[in-house]
Amino acid sequence: MPDWRTTPSAPERGPDPDRNSRDARATGTIFRMSVSPPRTWRPAALIRGSVALHLAAAGVTLVRPQLWPWALSAVLADHLVLTAAGLWPRSGLLGPNWTRLPELRPSGSPRAVAITIDDGPDAEVTPAVLAVLEAHRATATFFCVGERVEQYPSLARAIAERHEIGNHSYRHGHGFALLGPRALAREVARAQQAIGTTTGQWPCFFRAPAGLRNLFLEPVLARAGLQLASWTRRGYDTLSDNSDAVTARLTRHLRAGDILLLHDGHVARTRAGVPLILEVLPRLLTALATAQLTTTTLHAALRRSTAPADTQSAEAAST
Repeated sequence: MPDWRTTPSAPERGPDPDRNSRDARATGTIFRMSVSPPRTWRPAALIRGSVALHLAAAGVTLVRPQLWPWALSAVLADHLVLTAAGLWPRSGLLGPNWTRLPELRPSGSPRAVAITIDDGPDAEVTPAVLAVLEAHRATATFFCVGERVEQYPSLARAIAERHEIGNHSYRHGHGFALLGPRALAREVARAQQAIGTTTGQWPCFFRAPAGLRNLFLEPVLARAGLQLASWTRRGYDTLSDNSDAVTARLTRHLRAGDILLLHDGHVARTRAGVPLILEVLPRLLTALATAQLTTTTLHAALRRSTAPADTQSAEAAST
């Protein structure tokens, strides 16, 4: 493992020249994604039911005013359900949400797992994470924070050379789930612009800070052409200093199609001061190899799941 302590921690200074021509220069980027087209927003069943309940409550109150306490109670209960759905990161009640990779049709498709890494780039930790992935010939999806991409542009481009970058909001604010539609749209759009113009790779996936969101996010993502992605399981590597426990959480019941969550930003450290991910990631990759599982990115899994069956079979044969 490389010595992570030798990585410079100071932010890069000075302007980033000729940002608009970066895509043409990024010849080493394997994920040369263009801006995703908007997709049609279809309200989830819970949202449709909520609208119907509000209309019914208003109608009951107009026709039978004495029943207003019951109507108000129903509306308040509905709001509690909507809030709980947004506070459950793996919930699909507010709209489509990837918690596992999509199923691949051909039986010969590779048995793959997606490793996702959040909250970077980090000048100290991310270069060492990239070195570990390179040593194991593994790929990952990095959900990057827009303002950190602007702070460390060359590091963001280094990620994009071999891996996928996802949108993790512009500021990663703790109050993200409390924002209204316009503020959410600004957060998503600013991060999308920062990542795309810096790396030449325009994200296809979005992950909310801490996975927390509200009912306004899905329409924003649909207009931006982004797909929400959470995870199958997480190691809690921002909270624990025990690398054995974090590794055990990630590898317990490990199987093909899992989406695993680690962090290169805001990461906890061992008692020796080593970022947790630098102890956990090599063990995780070894466990995947032992289980005869490969790594993939979310975009690669999406591409394979939507490709014709004969194309999938050809890709599987070349893997």
